[in-house]
Amino acid sequence: MNEATDEAITDSALLFGRILDGKGGARDIGWEEAQGWEPAAPGEVMWLHLCRNRPGVQAWLEDQLQVPEPTAELLTSDQTRPRAFRDGETLVGTLRGINFNPGAEPEDMISMQLWCDGRRLVTLRRHPLQTPREVVARLDNGVGPLDAGATITLLAELMIARMSQSIVDMNFVLDALEDEDPEKDPESMLKRISTIRRNCLSLKRHMAPQHEALEQISRDSPAWFEEEDRREIAESIARLRRYLDDIDISKESALVLQDELRARSLASSEHATYMLTIVAGIFLPLGFLTGLLGINVGGMPGVNDPDAFWAVVALCLLLFVALIVVFRRLRWL
Repeated sequence: MNEATDEAITDSALLFGRILDGKGGARDIGWEEAQGWEPAAPGEVMWLHLCRNRPGVQAWLEDQLQVPEPTAELLTSDQTRPRAFRDGETLVGTLRGINFNPGAEPEDMISMQLWCDGRRLVTLRRHPLQTPREVVARLDNGVGPLDAGATITLLAELMIARMSQSIVDMNFVLDALEDEDPEKDPESMLKRISTIRRNCLSLKRHMAPQHEALEQISRDSPAWFEEEDRREIAESIARLRRYLDDIDISKESALVLQDELRARSLASSEHATYMLTIVAGIFLPLGFLTGLLGINVGGMPGVNDPDAFWAVVALCLLLFVALIVVFRRLRWL
């Protein structure tokens, strides 16, 4: 493949590019201008947002940005567990956000890799992610981040903030389930509760490592990551910790509600079994008596007496009343 074709393939990976002016605004930058870019004024930062699964992206990272091969592989791979580390004066990380694309489930997560040396910021994703677009909209309106550290901080903050809506939605469903009549459709309720529990477990599994990644950024970031950025990251860490605690509470609430529904269902089943046992206990002697009198052998008393039937009926009624009295005294009824 020649160099021009390779450049065209890599160009198709560019989702957007901006040059931050250090005052909250930015201007658009194309792929050709981004090659070999250098700041024209103090405080300028280049931000490129790429689709990582396009051909040529890894090679471009290695050739143009001098990213080491293992790091370039990490930035373009599908191993998206949240992590962050410092590589000299560059910061490398993988963050995850909730997938709000149409047809996606809340537990579906979208990863975003980032690489930054203070002057150039490259973010990469595979599936559409709303957070970078929101940051770009702020930059285009002149109220965006001022530098690379603030951009990374804002990206992390917005990705975490989007978690709150999913947690609120789950709690809303739990509140609605608590108000529903458990006798109406217990199977449907148990199914929805199980879905919430799976969502909670998935969110906790994916977002807990992000807590560690943000702590690593706050603890071991390069010098261009300013003290104010560290404070903002600390706020995001605290917010994420609260969200993780809320997920635990939602999971426990779902578990309690699920146990309550199962206990009610079990109690209802046991009560039905108990009542059937009582009925069988009452009618067992009556069945034995009528069966004994119904045997077809000679010598049965009352065979030729027209009043014998009513005598047997009266005897069965007396036996029935006696059994009811005995069962009540034994507190079986």
